[in-house]
Amino acid sequence: MASSERSLFGDFPSPVSLLGDSDAELFTLALALIPGMGPRRGARALERFGSARAVFESSRRELEEAGLSGSLAQTVLSGGSFDEAIHQREKAADFGTTIIPLGTPLYPDLLSKIADPPLVLFAKGDTTLLNAISVGVVGTRRPTTYGKAVAERLSKEISDLGITVVSGMARGVDTYAHKAALKGRGGTIAVFGCGVDVIYPAENRALAAEIADTGLVLSEFPMGSPSYPQNFPVRNRIVSGLGRGILVVEGAQYSGSAITARIAIEQGRLVFAVPGNITSKMSWGPNLLIKQGATLVQDAMDLLSQLDVEDRSLIYQRLHGEGEPAASPAETAPTNAPPQSPTASRILRVLKVDEGRSLDGLLEAFPDMSSSEIIAALFELEMEGAVKQDAGQRYTKIWC
Repeated sequence: MASSERSLFGDFPSPVSLLGDSDAELFTLALALIPGMGPRRGARALERFGSARAVFESSRRELEEAGLSGSLAQTVLSGGSFDEAIHQREKAADFGTTIIPLGTPLYPDLLSKIADPPLVLFAKGDTTLLNAISVGVVGTRRPTTYGKAVAERLSKEISDLGITVVSGMARGVDTYAHKAALKGRGGTIAVFGCGVDVIYPAENRALAAEIADTGLVLSEFPMGSPSYPQNFPVRNRIVSGLGRGILVVEGAQYSGSAITARIAIEQGRLVFAVPGNITSKMSWGPNLLIKQGATLVQDAMDLLSQLDVEDRSLIYQRLHGEGEPAASPAETAPTNAPPQSPTASRILRVLKVDEGRSLDGLLEAFPDMSSSEIIAALFELEMEGAVKQDAGQRYTKIWC
């Protein structure tokens, strides 16, 4: 590097020269924190120069030849982002968070191959899930009763197969997907649109803590970053980029889940969709995706059948041993459940997955039953896991 190009630091050594040769994490973090750098420019710079340290040690001319503007090259050379990088690393350590730079062994292989991989990831929880077989599950923040039931059932089935469920921790479908996946063997990854130490939405605080304990909370945004609206579309490329495909449960035609599906297609991922009622706006998105070629999903086996042979073989081996196919959800259902009472069986036949019934509605449907009989039967069905009570004391059948 020419002496004139070092004059930015005057008679003082550059911040880069004061750091050790082996601190690749700090160099990559400092690169990611440069305003205006962004993941796409940063990834190209890493590829061009071979390492984050080499980027900082390059001349202004070399940086400009690599496609950086003059002002951005000068910002790189100033080394001004290192103070914030050190601060971020301290905050991450205090919060029990692992910083994973692009190009290191922990960094998810699939995500590293997208056009704009995050330069660093902040991860709290089980980092082995980053390279597990996973599928994204997305949908509207305002799901119908049907959408809630579908998100819960399919996410549990996917997780029971040992496939990790990835979602964005938003209200609605994301929340139902995470909760159901935690009950299976595959676990779940919650990708935040803010720092991993910032819980959004606030009502998911307990869920976030549970995911951090048994799954993984993940973000590319620095510690303490607020949940700005513009962060969520950026976050969605990670939800789709981590896994083999994306499953859309419910969403309007131009919803965030539809955008995520388009990103998945650009990334070369599989796209799955759950069909819905053609009169519901929440079904327009997935129904349109199916018309355009997305795989229609009724149960987890529809999704499993589309994975490549190596993935299916690995899943089969983990579940049942080499060469033995995985059973369908219906085949794995328990067969030793106690018989239902005649009253409970009658009520279960009229309840629906996608439409709640109130106690008054059930009394009208069964004029020969008293309210106490119906309540006792509903309690029996809830204990069996066949029925659940939603807000407003409305009862729906659990899809199983």
